[in-house]
Amino acid sequence: MTIRSMTGFARADGVHGDIRWHWEIRTVNGRGLDLRLRLPPGYDSLEPRIREAVGQHLARGSVTITLSVAGERSVSEIRLNETVLAQVIVAADRVAHLTSCEVPRVEGLLGLRGVLEIVEAEESDEAREARTAAVMASLRKALEGVVQARADEGRRLATVLSAQVAEVETLTARIAASPSRTPELIQARLKEQVARLLEASQSFDPVRLHQEAVLVATRIDIEEELQRLASHVIAARELLVAKEPVGRKLDFLTQEFNREANTVCSKANDGDIQRAGLALKAVIDQMREQVQNI
Repeated sequence: MTIRSMTGFARADGVHGDIRWHWEIRTVNGRGLDLRLRLPPGYDSLEPRIREAVGQHLARGSVTITLSVAGERSVSEIRLNETVLAQVIVAADRVAHLTSCEVPRVEGLLGLRGVLEIVEAEESDEAREARTAAVMASLRKALEGVVQARADEGRRLATVLSAQVAEVETLTARIAASPSRTPELIQARLKEQVARLLEASQSFDPVRLHQEAVLVATRIDIEEELQRLASHVIAARELLVAKEPVGRKLDFLTQEFNREANTVCSKANDGDIQRAGLALKAVIDQMREQVQNI
């Protein structure tokens, strides 16, 4: 079976140099593909690549992706300004000559403003692309984990739905085999209905009486509904083993199941059929809940 759920979770960790990160992906059911990203500052440029990667792995569902980064690369470094240092040394020698003071020590020279500079470290294009490639590789790993999790959940859903379809088939057969649907009992009920009509009024002409009898028979006839329910059972089983996505088709089919079950209940002329019809509706409602995740 290729049924896939829209519910899944996966995470993947990654390391590149001094940087560590982890991705978390959560998916729940949705009408289309709804993607929500939570990225740390400085990683917003990944969004187009993330959306492309998600589109290659997922088709439906509400997807939340979170990237957490720790151990950021150094953003600054200390550099010696040799030009300023040379000027300071010349000035120090001149001061020592004029005042007979000692020449300043190294730590004194380094403590002067401008001798040491804190500058922003520049990341080369190659280093940046290598880091981005590593981050995206771990994202794809997390996406593969989500796909697998959704497939595992889909197999569970397929098992549940198969059992529910079997129960629908059983209840449909029970209704079809109900003693109240035998021609003799239907004829007896028609006679009762006609008798009540005659008691209510003696002015019915034979044509009108025949028409009323036909209407009564039509209102209690559920043969077409039972045939459609049996046909829907066959269609549902075919969809459960289909290779293509079937979530929307199953959703539509459960609506058709529900429509026929409602009609059966409204036409029920016997307590057993009424009870079986209500049980049928309950199972179909459970099916609809499961199908929302496919």
